[in-house]
Amino acid sequence: MKDKVLKLGLPKGSLQESTFRMLKKAGFNVNLSSSRSYIPSIDDVQIQPVLLRAQEMSRYVQDGALDCGITGNDWILENRSDVVRITDLTYSKQSLNKVRWVLAVPGDSGIKKVKDLDGKRVATELVNVARDYFQKNKVKVEVEFSWGATEVKVGAGLVDAIVELTETGSSLRANKLIEIATLCESITQFIANKSAYKDSWKRAKMEQIALLLKGAIAAEEKVGLKMNVKKENLKAVIAKLPALKKPTISGLSDDGWFAIETIIDEKVVRVLIPALKAAGACGIIEYPLNKVIY
Repeated sequence: MKDKVLKLGLPKGSLQESTFRMLKKAGFNVNLSSSRSYIPSIDDVQIQPVLLRAQEMSRYVQDGALDCGITGNDWILENRSDVVRITDLTYSKQSLNKVRWVLAVPGDSGIKKVKDLDGKRVATELVNVARDYFQKNKVKVEVEFSWGATEVKVGAGLVDAIVELTETGSSLRANKLIEIATLCESITQFIANKSAYKDSWKRAKMEQIALLLKGAIAAEEKVGLKMNVKKENLKAVIAKLPALKKPTISGLSDDGWFAIETIIDEKVVRVLIPALKAAGACGIIEYPLNKVIY
């Protein structure tokens, strides 16, 4: 078993910090010796990690240089990669939301729809997806690759429109750009090389990592609650409690008292705890979660 190693690609760049944090919650401690290093250390001798740009990940997974990797669905589409999609990992740089690639133009350009761009120039990093989109809509445009600072190019008049990644839309608004279409949505995905996925040991190791990562992500916006309650207040307290299924209720050593434990969305805690207290709960404890496995 000691000779078995899984080559795992981790995204360098915008997804790096959130990926390392999710892996830590999943039980894997990943560290870099320096910010310039591309070979992280991990506290699992069966995993050999390497840092790569998310844009390149699916190509290296497809050709077998890596057994598996974490990247965005957008780059799988862009590279037209033939890989196994093990599971969705619904996190991004800033949140648990999907990100979008949108077609954006200056707010004062007079361009209102896709067909208004006929004969125009569009800059993007997602060239293949953009070309496929315009071809599908029968609009002839010149799509050029952008190395970055794409919003600046349209604002400076270098191009007529951009296809750019957005999560909140704040960068587009700051550059006085408006969205006129969404080309695709994207989420982070855990992918595998087809041959590697057929190897029983590698597949089991990948599925272990996927399970723990999914559990870590599921726990991101949830907390656990424990409390004690008298028998006569039990129904009133339970009625206040949302839960994944049903709260766990167990009797205490003192007759007439029960302990309740449940998992809830963190965003409702500040409203829920006072309501539970008013309904008769006491000894209320809120605690963070590392993983929730459904």
